[in-house]
Amino acid sequence: MQDARSPVAEPLKTGGFARTFESFSIPQYRLFWVAMMAQMGAMNMQMVSRAWLVYELTDDTKWLGGMALANAVPMLFFALFGGVMADRIQKKAILAVGQGASAVIALVIAVAVIVDVISLERQAGVWFLIAASVAQGIVMGLMMPSRQAIIPELVGSARLMNAVALNTAGMNINRLMAPAVAGLLIALVGIQTVYLAMTGLYVIGLVLVSRLKATGTISLGRGGALADMLEGLRYVRGNTMARDLLILTLMGVLLSMPYMFLMPVFAKDVQIVGPGEYSWLTSIPLLGALLADVPGLLTESSFRLGLLMSVSGIGALVGSLWIASMSNRNRGNAYIWSVAVLGVFLALYSVVTVFALGLLMIIGVGFGQSARMALSNGLVQDSVDDEHRGRVMSIYMMEFGFSSFSTFAVSALADVTGVQWAVGGTALFLIPLALYYYAFNSNVRRLQ
Repeated sequence: MQDARSPVAEPLKTGGFARTFESFSIPQYRLFWVAMMAQMGAMNMQMVSRAWLVYELTDDTKWLGGMALANAVPMLFFALFGGVMADRIQKKAILAVGQGASAVIALVIAVAVIVDVISLERQAGVWFLIAASVAQGIVMGLMMPSRQAIIPELVGSARLMNAVALNTAGMNINRLMAPAVAGLLIALVGIQTVYLAMTGLYVIGLVLVSRLKATGTISLGRGGALADMLEGLRYVRGNTMARDLLILTLMGVLLSMPYMFLMPVFAKDVQIVGPGEYSWLTSIPLLGALLADVPGLLTESSFRLGLLMSVSGIGALVGSLWIASMSNRNRGNAYIWSVAVLGVFLALYSVVTVFALGLLMIIGVGFGQSARMALSNGLVQDSVDDEHRGRVMSIYMMEFGFSSFSTFAVSALADVTGVQWAVGGTALFLIPLALYYYAFNSNVRRLQ
């Protein structure tokens, strides 16, 4: 049975700025949010550092897809079991163990770089990274359903969308800062420093999660884990709204996520910056001295990569705060159009070769992606009951694992057509997908 510990304060009834930060009024959610900020900071630094290191070691886009695949396959295998765990035991315990395991993995990679097991002169180091990626995929598969399913236990159902959007906003703040920090650290002091910083962030997350109070748990009876998994799948099949939302989420993820793993290619081979190209930055009144080193840093692909990913966080942060301020009305319609906006800006970004224009387009990509993610997460959780939420969210998280298969396919296609055609052509399919749901799926379109 559910042991609900619902927040006491009544939620606001309307949208607007007054609602934007409403979930922060709950102390336990604030603690959870800061813990997730630490974890997501480490994850965003890893996204830059691992992709940069793999591409430097191999100079081959297929290895970027292969690395994503190594992370995704174990996530897919373990996510359903992670959902059963989320419905059976305390979610804070799962989160704490996951944070600790992630810290160990990051520390092992840092040590491997320091002792020269991973070196730019030794391509064999990529296999070490693949093994670490597999281990991280297992941890994420077991932990992520609990990270999502604990939110309504902390804030209640009426604040769910607001809390999910604020969680997405935290992720986007990290996208704004962490990639640029990672790129700068790589350029100035080396990749091992990034992994040591990641280790520290995971440890901070572990300490904070350990301070969370116990939340509601579900007793599922005495059936085995496999029976519980199958029962969760049957529940999704019979829940039309959840099923339709999960299908749209899956297609959106498959068509939009590959660009994130292929960003090193855009930074190194497409949006190239020549020596002195942005030297005019040093002549800006009052900021010239502060920006003196920027033109030189822009010639470094690692810095451009971090900057692109960070600037995308500006649009993403705006998108998530917009969702946080929404009332619980017309959210299905907003979800559909967020998919279309993402497709338009991602297609435009893929054809741009000028770095400054790429920065502008990636803001729109970040906005669409963030709105899509926050709305899909909140709407899926809102469409299911408490007893099945952990298992449904495990299916939701599995879809992000499937994105690595599409990343592998798009990266292989990029070898044939070039990365711009591969990413841009895939992104264009998001537009008719959104139009189809708007025209023919009234259940999702009219969802409040």
